[in-house]
Amino acid sequence: MLTERKQQLMLVINPTAGKNRARDNLFMLINYFFTHNYHVTVFPTQAKGDACNFVAEYAAAYDALVCVGGDGTLNEVVTGLMLCEPNRRPRLGYIPGGSTNDFANTLGISSDMQTAAQEFCTGEPFCCDIGRFNGRYFTYVAAFGLFTEVSYETPQPLKNTLGHAAYILEGAKSLASIKSYHLKIICDGEETEGNFIYGQCSNSTSIGGILNIGRTGVQLNDGLFEVILIHMPENLLVLNEIIGSLMTQNLENSSHIFFRRAKSVTVVAEDPLPWTLDGEAGGSFCYSQAEIIPGAVTFNLVPQKEPAALPQPEEQPEKE
Repeated sequence: MLTERKQQLMLVINPTAGKNRARDNLFMLINYFFTHNYHVTVFPTQAKGDACNFVAEYAAAYDALVCVGGDGTLNEVVTGLMLCEPNRRPRLGYIPGGSTNDFANTLGISSDMQTAAQEFCTGEPFCCDIGRFNGRYFTYVAAFGLFTEVSYETPQPLKNTLGHAAYILEGAKSLASIKSYHLKIICDGEETEGNFIYGQCSNSTSIGGILNIGRTGVQLNDGLFEVILIHMPENLLVLNEIIGSLMTQNLENSSHIFFRRAKSVTVVAEDPLPWTLDGEAGGSFCYSQAEIIPGAVTFNLVPQKEPAALPQPEEQPEKE
């Protein structure tokens, strides 16, 4: 009914995301939200930083906020939310419109825009942890090293077969082509030092189309990062062992991969170490610190289905 008070929804959209797919679906999204009790105000981004600025300035006045775009746009929206007072942050929806959409996959959000809008309208609040890296916020990953320095445009069949990280390692023609960094790393007080080719602090099951760690028990609201550090392989045999561990997600049992869960991570490098945050350039630093902020942002999500329980064996009657 037109007389019914509608909730105020801030729709932040990157019109060029997904080869203009976000722009082409804009009217459908406005119409869908309007018919589901939302009065929509559209904020189209024109340049890098717009989404963050819009959200930081206006989001506190809205009941709900929906981001339409890729993971980079979502990063800006979340950063804007983190600049708002915690009790004035509206609940957040994400309609993936980018090319990778890693975090949407982790959250279980449909890649179909209308379905994603429906999931927001029918979803339930989910408090999600957010990362902070040297004063900047990230939604799902801060990373350095080998896999962050190559294009994510690996053909999908190869990603499906090997996983992108294993594919890149398979393509390394020699150990000399792999760059390593000598680092000292402290995870919640536990110190390790060595030469590493890749590292990440993440809160996601899939990272940049690179690593899939969904079977390692990732929880988005446990107040902990998943920390993965891959040592420089000493020879091709070790390289193959690393590939096998990545393919099977058997990280905890690999002597060549450092895998921990931690609230805080400090990285000390001999030379400035280049980082990416949610797939975007994050700067180069000799000293870096990442910390997790528990339950900082509330998403509206359809609850994930729990795996079906295994059938229990029937009790046999006792023999007399």
